[in-house]
Amino acid sequence: MSAITHLDLTGFQQMDQYAWQHEQGPVMTLHFFNLRPDLPAPLHDPAALFAGTARRTAAAGGGLIDAAVEPVDGLPALRQVVKIRHPQGHGLVFLGSYTIPRATCSTVLKVQATESGTTGVREALVFTKLGPDGMNKPSPFAPDATGGLPTLHADDEQYDAEFPHHPLTATRAMLRRLLPSIRLDERFKALPPF
Repeated sequence: MSAITHLDLTGFQQMDQYAWQHEQGPVMTLHFFNLRPDLPAPLHDPAALFAGTARRTAAAGGGLIDAAVEPVDGLPALRQVVKIRHPQGHGLVFLGSYTIPRATCSTVLKVQATESGTTGVREALVFTKLGPDGMNKPSPFAPDATGGLPTLHADDEQYDAEFPHHPLTATRAMLRRLLPSIRLDERFKALPPF
């Protein structure tokens, strides 16, 4: 089941009932969780929400790159982009998602893009511009977060144009592209808010 009833699937090939792969590589999946969302704070408190999400992501070994509260078909949603180590081998996996929470359930659209071939090129080229002191930076969401993957200047959106085929660029671009086409089931929209 999914509370998402419509999406622009141009360029996607269906893999199973709730998964599609784009011709450029990213995989999109839809999820429905019939339980109270486990977000660390309400959407109307974005600072606490992002800080809690950053700490959780770091504790799980990843890194929160980007977070915002945005409307999805009129409902407030958490947009996030995280990076995790590739579970098999080297490189990183980038996960972008819209989580649309209601009081007793949530629906999530997730986009996943994986580094392949030579990895670390984006980081290396940004490093040559900024030097060793400009590589890492504190998390903009939770400067006290420990563990996980470091926050890098190379992850900043300003570098996406220089690396149009990088999986992080693809993840952000796919979220932006899909957002206007997302439609939610009216029964889901009528549920009490989170």
